Amino acid sequence: MQNQEAPVLAAIDIGSNTIHIVVARCLPASLEILLDEQEIVRIGESVTADGEISAQKLEETISVLSHYKTLAAHYTSSPVLVVATEAIRKACNSQQFLTAIRSATDLVVHIIDGIVESILTFYGATYELYQEPHPPSQLAVLDLGGGSMELVTARNKQIIWHTSVPLGSGWLHDRYLSSDPPSEEDLEVARTFLNTYIAGLRFKQRPPALIATGGSANSLLLLARRALNLPEHETRLTYEQVVRCEGLLSELPAEEISRRYEQPLKRARILPAGALIINALMINLQLSEIRVSTHGIREGVLLAHARYGDQWLQCLQQNTQSSGQENGIVIAPGDEQEETFAQSGTRLLLERMHKMLEWRSEVLKHEDIEAVHKMRVASRRLRAVLDAYETACDAKRFKKVYRKVKELADILGKARDTDVMVANLQPQLTQTPGESQAGLQWLIKCLNAYRQAHQDKLEAFLRTLDEDAFIQQMMSCLPEGENRDGKG
Repeated sequence: MQNQEAPVLAAIDIGSNTIHIVVARCLPASLEILLDEQEIVRIGESVTADGEISAQKLEETISVLSHYKTLAAHYTSSPVLVVATEAIRKACNSQQFLTAIRSATDLVVHIIDGIVESILTFYGATYELYQEPHPPSQLAVLDLGGGSMELVTARNKQIIWHTSVPLGSGWLHDRYLSSDPPSEEDLEVARTFLNTYIAGLRFKQRPPALIATGGSANSLLLLARRALNLPEHETRLTYEQVVRCEGLLSELPAEEISRRYEQPLKRARILPAGALIINALMINLQLSEIRVSTHGIREGVLLAHARYGDQWLQCLQQNTQSSGQENGIVIAPGDEQEETFAQSGTRLLLERMHKMLEWRSEVLKHEDIEAVHKMRVASRRLRAVLDAYETACDAKRFKKVYRKVKELADILGKARDTDVMVANLQPQLTQTPGESQAGLQWLIKCLNAYRQAHQDKLEAFLRTLDEDAFIQQMMSCLPEGENRDGKG
């Protein structure tokens, strides 16, 4: 775009993982990008852990925003447009966060809801595509952020369906993939959650083409270029390439991924979670490839302002209120026997509960240490299903059941970890010189005592567990006859 009369504006997006600025010369249907920078701050990390934005994250945010405001001033004297998304939406101290930012930087931050976020992302991710001679008549846009995921489907440039759900790469990493690289057990539990959660969304229709944007999608494309020798101009990722990248991320630690493939270390730590989500979506939507865009919500803000002026946000909010969609999630029509979201939750929770409890008698026999491991894995899978159906549940009952399942999983984990340590040390006794054997024997004796304490705790928990009452308590979390439609 060569229109020098077009206004120059700056937009900043405060996300769960990153803070991102774009400065551009703006027309209602096109942009000339002048500046594009981002910084990984991971505000969502503290929100997931404590429910609020920490003082450290606030300080980092103010530092980045002050720098961005200075950058923007080199290009434009217009006010900087700033939006905030999922992590700030969820934080219990969000208003204090906004007040502190305004006091320190004089920037006004707008917290936008998930539906407005999805529409802005669609504007930003597709404006270049729609300038091509033959754009697809039907497509979908995925914005995978750190704390949320937005999906939009469109036909002939008109949005026909949109949703925003609180599932992002940072959230999945913090909840399930804390080891580096992720363990196979952690990956399996995360996949269990994703398969359950995404299946529960029940997309109205499967799009023939998908444009993916956001940090995870672009970092995955960069990884494919560096590791799989994709051409630099290539913007498409096949399912096979996503799987190969996921394999690399599950084998190499983040520092190695960062060093070998030019990834920022903070991004490399959460990229395995992003790859898992993209993989699961491609499977569910039956897509053999996706197209990756560097543009998203920031460009959408600039285009919206170019179209609607200073009232851009109010106009978008009015449009979403008149669209008739309450939460963007549409239940596909089906016959009378089709399960509702709550019904599928009841079925899956029962299945996972029985899978876990079937190891109870084996664990109490104390004959096979692998029984503890099997029950631990089953308990983590049960927690994954509970995570997937949390907002379809009665909040008070859910917390009580979740605490009990987590308590059992933690006891099983400590018992299992001690079993592994003792098992690894035993073979070393025969290979250790005589003068060192005493120390090793002492360590094994201490570990056995520690193990016995946890075994006693585990046995006490299992012997006093009323299976029927526990199952009934879990089933009461999902009210009969209700049809709630997933998170968000």
